Amino acid sequence: MRNLFLLSALLISVLASAQSGKLPDVTVQNMNGQKVSTATWNNGGKPMIINFWATWCAPCKRELNAINDLYPDWQKETGVKLMAVSIDDTRSMNRVKPYVNGQAWDYEIFLDPNGDLKRALNVNNIPHTFLVDGKGNIVWQHNNYEPGDEKQLYQQVKKLAGKG
Repeated sequence: MRNLFLLSALLISVLASAQSGKLPDVTVQNMNGQKVSTATWNNGGKPMIINFWATWCAPCKRELNAINDLYPDWQKETGVKLMAVSIDDTRSMNRVKPYVNGQAWDYEIFLDPNGDLKRALNVNNIPHTFLVDGKGNIVWQHNNYEPGDEKQLYQQVKKLAGKG
């Protein structure tokens, strides 16, 4: 019984830190294959959205396309910036650039082919979206996608930006 209690306490602690921890310092790649430290990601004190996706994930692409339609207005109102992190592995990551170039996405695109950032943030299924405040703290997260989820995300962005 005591072990169950300790395990429950540990699980609650892990979940709480994943929900509200700091953005980890991990190396990913930009679209040109250059290594980039996530510690350099910032948005001048404004919110950032970090969205994990893959070229083979239909809900991921639907979510990013739904956000894309609204993104210019979101940026104007809140200054938010979106980082789309592809978890395509080394076998499929060569599909990312052509796919992104075929979209009209105005996001910063990164590749996490070894899954380092995915593991550091405990991402188990995609799409998985994190909202990060201007100090690099993860303040909200959501996984999976249903049409309309982008509205819930934007409500969180507005709240964080002091606009809602």
